[in-house]
Formats: sequence, C-alpha cells, structure tokens
Amino acid sequence: MSVAADQAMAAGHNSSLQHNVQVSEVNGGDKTNPLWTSEIEGSDFGAALKQSLANANLLGDVSAPYLLRANLLRVDQPIIGFSFEVTSEVEYTLVESRTSNVLWREIIRTPFTAGMGDSLIGIKRLRLANEGSARANITALLKRMSELNIDAKQISLKN
Repeated sequence: MSVAADQAMAAGHNSSLQHNVQVSEVNGGDKTNPLWTSEIEGSDFGAALKQSLANANLLGDVSAPYLLRANLLRVDQPIIGFSFEVTSEVEYTLVESRTSNVLWREIIRTPFTAGMGDSLIGIKRLRLANEGSARANITALLKRMSELNIDAKQISLKN
C-alpha cells in the first residue's frame, strides 16, 4: 500500500516538513476476514503511511515538530463484480507537537479500480483495489502536504 520512493518524491517537497513529521496515530479500518472479504486494516494503513512519508523524506523522529493523525473513515467496496472500484476516505490532521494546535485538517477521498486484467480471482481483485485506493489516498496526501505553506504558526495552501 505504500507509495514508492519515486512516486513520493514526484508529489513535491515542502522544506518546512522535510524530516519533521511523525505519525502520531492511525484510527479506523477493519481486519480482513479470510473467509469473507478483503479490508484495509488500520495497522497496515499506518505502516504504509509511515513508509510513504519516509520515501518522501518527510518522516522525522519522535521529537518531530509536526504530528500527523490519520482516521480511516470508510472504505466503500463492492461485494461482487467484474471490476471492483474501492473508494477510501481518510481524515488527516497535522498538529504542531509543541502546542497541540491543529494546523491543517482535510478529508481525502480516492477511488481505485481493479479489473479482470488485474486478476481473474475476485478476492484478489478486491485486495488489489483496496491497496490501490489506499495508495492513491496517501499519494493525494503527499501532494496536499507539498502544497502547504507553513509560516509563523500559520498554515495555508500555496497559491
């Protein structure tokens, strides 16, 4: 589910956040039931998020000045079909660690479709769609973070 280093770097850089972000918590997600459907587990999403931040040179150590929280709100997925479109919705919150001030909060919603060409096995297509949707969501997060303008305790999107 993590975003590869080349894709993470393509999202852009924000020098204020470089090596300065720590993932403080990841909530939500469901455990996969091997007898039923594939899901996105919160712990797996958290690991992918950390790896993606590291690949983008944003991940810092435990004393990082910014904390990122992720709340996996929902994952919309079909039960049957030839093509599986999964849409993940994650609320991200960037907090200044010293003051606990919320600097930025956004809900990012991203779809991903896995079709018959990806796998003939339905459960595998669903897993690929889940992973693709999570990866697309993290990619969108990295892009948004590259657009943030952090200046004197004020944060906004760059114009």
